[in-house]
Amino acid sequence: MNHAVRLASCVLAATALALSGGAPHRLTATPQDPFRGGTDAVRLSVTVNDSSGRHVPGLTRPDFQVFEDGQLQDVQVFSSDPQPVALALLLDASTSMEQRLPVAQEAAVGFVRRLRAQDVAQITDFNNEIRIRQDFTGSADLLERAIRAIRTGGSTSMYNAIYNALGELKRVRVATPQELRRQAIVVLSDGEDTTSLVTYEDVLDAAKRSEVAVYTIGLRAKDPAMRRTSGFNEADYVLRTVAQETGGRVFFVDDAAQLPAVYTQIADELANQYLVGYSSKNAKRDGAWRLVAVRVARPGATARTRSGYFAPSR
Repeated sequence: MNHAVRLASCVLAATALALSGGAPHRLTATPQDPFRGGTDAVRLSVTVNDSSGRHVPGLTRPDFQVFEDGQLQDVQVFSSDPQPVALALLLDASTSMEQRLPVAQEAAVGFVRRLRAQDVAQITDFNNEIRIRQDFTGSADLLERAIRAIRTGGSTSMYNAIYNALGELKRVRVATPQELRRQAIVVLSDGEDTTSLVTYEDVLDAAKRSEVAVYTIGLRAKDPAMRRTSGFNEADYVLRTVAQETGGRVFFVDDAAQLPAVYTQIADELANQYLVGYSSKNAKRDGAWRLVAVRVARPGATARTRSGYFAPSR
């Protein structure tokens, strides 16, 4: 069902997300789940690439080492089978996107067509307001219809949009605790944020408190002089940092014609991730930030996941 989410509701959703926290949640195992037991577990979606950026298949549990604050952890959970995904797809619909929106829409349609039968996605566009064009569904036809309904106008509230999407994904996770879905946001924007009510720091904190991987696509201005402005430098920094901290990936493109290839890379990555889980050896429930690093025993291969998590608190 299509509906509009205005800025006030965005802030309410964002505040609720921040207050609810993002510490590792209690996992309840079902027969098909790779988790066993009811302990507080740290769950990581891990992307492994070779030196050419290609996915490295065929890895097993002994190939992975997980470190938390520098201390080696015991990998108790491992799966190389793709887990279903709940995805929030965000498209910039500000006035500056007018000429490039049709190409961006076609690329986004191609992306949702690549989702698997067990995946669900939500379509949102944003300018100075946020509109959820289609709530979470696995229907490619409904998703395509929502993407094609997007029209441009207004300014850019990207922080609000990402914050709201984090709240939407939190809602899905709370409503379906029995499902172990990976969660991701894919956001396309062509410039600096000018009208958000929440700050970049709010967005980054909320993202780090979630288990959501954020993939960001910066569609750069064609005029090189505009790219050198402080606003666009800040936009690039925001897109890069949010992606790095959450285990996602950032893409910068100069031409909208490059977008289909970018969306294809993201879809392929989401379909080829490893699931790695452990129970922390640190028993303190102090709410502190804990750094996480993953290494793989394969020459030339690198692993990418979220940078850490906030410990449970008393």
